[in-house]
Amino acid sequence: MTKVTALPKTAAPVEPAGTDAASGSAPEVSSGEFREPLIYMDYNATTQVAPEVIEEMLPYLRDYYGNPSSMYGFAARVGKKVQEARERVASLVGAHPDEIIFISCGTEGDNTALSSALASYPGRHAVVTTRVEHPAIKNAAERLGKQGRRVVFLPVDRQGRLDLDQVAESLAEDVAVLSVMWANNETGTVFPVERIGALAAEAGVMFHTDAVQAVGKIPIDLSAVPIDMLTLSGHKLHAPKGVGALYVRRGTRFAPFMVGGHQERGRRGGTENVAGIVALGKACELAERRLGEERERVRVLRDRLERELLARIPGTLVNGDVENRLPNTTSLSFEYVEGESILLMLNEHGICASSGSACTSGSLEPSHVLRAMGVPFTAAHGSVRFSLGVYNTDAEVDLVVEKLPPIIARLRELSPFWTPETAAACTRASADAS
Repeated sequence: MTKVTALPKTAAPVEPAGTDAASGSAPEVSSGEFREPLIYMDYNATTQVAPEVIEEMLPYLRDYYGNPSSMYGFAARVGKKVQEARERVASLVGAHPDEIIFISCGTEGDNTALSSALASYPGRHAVVTTRVEHPAIKNAAERLGKQGRRVVFLPVDRQGRLDLDQVAESLAEDVAVLSVMWANNETGTVFPVERIGALAAEAGVMFHTDAVQAVGKIPIDLSAVPIDMLTLSGHKLHAPKGVGALYVRRGTRFAPFMVGGHQERGRRGGTENVAGIVALGKACELAERRLGEERERVRVLRDRLERELLARIPGTLVNGDVENRLPNTTSLSFEYVEGESILLMLNEHGICASSGSACTSGSLEPSHVLRAMGVPFTAAHGSVRFSLGVYNTDAEVDLVVEKLPPIIARLRELSPFWTPETAAACTRASADAS
């Protein structure tokens, strides 16, 4: 099964201003004379750029194009705007502005954190992480293992949770860095990073968290959490792709991943992506402003979508820790069908969802996250992740609830594994769960 993110085959780019969140109507996608609604529920893969963000960044693409490292006043104005963006990012996560380094993406931040820790502690050669990390950490750690580093991948239980005793036991004297994501991109499971950070601090181990999915969705206050480094990415919170930030706590040893000029106080060489940085700052300001209200509204939409699908489709499993997860994410496994087929048929109705991480599409294997959680083979291939956002509406949830059950029923009719016996078992299991 190839894991893909479904997109309308004829869809043209959607103008952010046409999302009509206030009116409750779905945006329309135009391609010549053909028009259809676009129901986007893949916000963990990426987000549309907010109209306010576009407005903020446009002058720095068109008018204020100076290099912020130059000495004259024209460039100084640009540099001042970069600093304002740094302050906005810091405010969202409870950090000091000089703890924020602008980078290109979450992957760069994750790779930087691992390489910096190893370079900063040359006497230590081990990395500890989990089996459910994003490929930006998972693949980087596997490469370090091939290069002779000792790498520990901590297991999770059926709900995707870590055993904190195992975490503590893994922090041996040779460990340079512990990296545990704040929230899982596929299931939404939120890890207890406060407690994990305390364990790392007690052991004298640097602690990094990939918070790409968490920032802007749940409250974060780095002034109160023992985290040494944190990664965030702009395109997950309505900024453009190609910009992100790495938080490095004051006093933390740091070795640059990209070496060049003096940009970012010598911590990340390369001319700044000014328009992207300005956009990220504005997106963080918006996220901080609407964190409470929109978080609750999105949670209500997610819960209704999940509840209705569980009631209408027997043999459906919820993946992850339902008590501790992001408010926008539900990962569902439909037994005896394949996720790719589900996505392609949802696509026919203009519904965008995912079978897991957008960064692992193209693999014929089930999600490494679901495999690590021990999701049964009959269900792991039939997983679909719905991740909602601030532009989703009740009407869109209604449409998914209407269209998905007959899709699953049709696919099961075609499956050689769907028999009267398995159908009866799924019905009994769903009745027991309810």
